[in-house]
Amino acid sequence: MKRNEGRIRTSHGGNLPLPADLDAMLATRDDDPRVIEQRVAAAVPEVVGRQLDCGLDVVNDGEYVKAGAAGAYAGYIHARVTGWEERAPENAPPAKRAGTAERDRRDYPGFYASGLWLSGSGGPVRPGFATPGAVPNAGRRARVCTGPVAYVGQDAIAADIDALRADLKGRPGHVEGFIAALGPLSLGAGAVNEYYSTEEEYLMAVAEVMREEYRRITDAGLIVQIDEPEFLTTWMFYPDWDIDRYREYLRFAVEVINHSVEGIPEEQVRFHSCWGSGHRPHTNDVELRQVADLIPLINAQCYAIESSNVRHAHEWRVWEDVGLPDGKMIMPGVVGHATDLVEHPELIAERLVNFASVVGRENVQAGTDCGIGSRVGHEEVAWAKLRALAEGARLASVRLWR
Repeated sequence: MKRNEGRIRTSHGGNLPLPADLDAMLATRDDDPRVIEQRVAAAVPEVVGRQLDCGLDVVNDGEYVKAGAAGAYAGYIHARVTGWEERAPENAPPAKRAGTAERDRRDYPGFYASGLWLSGSGGPVRPGFATPGAVPNAGRRARVCTGPVAYVGQDAIAADIDALRADLKGRPGHVEGFIAALGPLSLGAGAVNEYYSTEEEYLMAVAEVMREEYRRITDAGLIVQIDEPEFLTTWMFYPDWDIDRYREYLRFAVEVINHSVEGIPEEQVRFHSCWGSGHRPHTNDVELRQVADLIPLINAQCYAIESSNVRHAHEWRVWEDVGLPDGKMIMPGVVGHATDLVEHPELIAERLVNFASVVGRENVQAGTDCGIGSRVGHEEVAWAKLRALAEGARLASVRLWR
């Protein structure tokens, strides 16, 4: 990854707004799949260009290939792996953990019953992402590991890589490309294991599966962003755990994640985690200070952490105590998906200067809390947030390097 030289570099969390015609195609699925595939391919150079026009340095394909997959950001991987099966609720084994945001659900039953539970700030959400008013995970089909897990997505990831690399050719030298890929915990931890002798053996095998996708991305000279919201949201799935039990789990989670990137150059790995994009109170989110010391143990060069949402915007000070090892960087979210209000560039600059004051100006880059393409109310808002992000980074750079 390129480091800051005289200014703060900019990127984002992953998914970006779809062109209206492609969004309509994916919503109805009435078109020939080959027509949809061709439209997705044509849309990649469009979204790369729009990111550069906004002033971003590290860009991607908008995650368009994932847009139509049931289950949103995680759904795409199911066509690229084997070893799991889905079972209807009546035939499923007992769930191994509670649903998304269970701690909040217990404290705010009226909020969940009212139908206000959404996956963003109130805008449209992709198919399979959430059902407004539903109790999270209620009545869903269960995923069960029934055989040896394996990666079979070689052709799919090769197509993703080829499309992005083709659109990066001839771009300015400051531009880098990244592809977001699902983390091993997000792939495997929620499924019930009926094949491997232990949960530890199972998750290490899942890590090896995902390593195949990561390695192909980095071998192509791109950055891999490992999307692992599970790292910070597992606290919600096990509402009866205390913090010591949770930290014990996270230590094992670090081992799993590090196994997934074994042999991959650290300087091409960006690790992303968050507190989940659900439109809910978030008063039960684990506090960053309780687990931040474990994050730098993950073998990545850059850590992308949700930092603009109002429950966590104050937590930049945590890094005063934790610090970053030499050579590491942090990419805080300085614009978010929790509101359709577009953050003012001065606020963004202030946030970046705060982070720079505790980790060093060379070690902070500007990002979003999560992918904002399917989580804010309209594409115009998403692109406005990215333009504000770049302008805020410019203002912060003037102050930090003047």
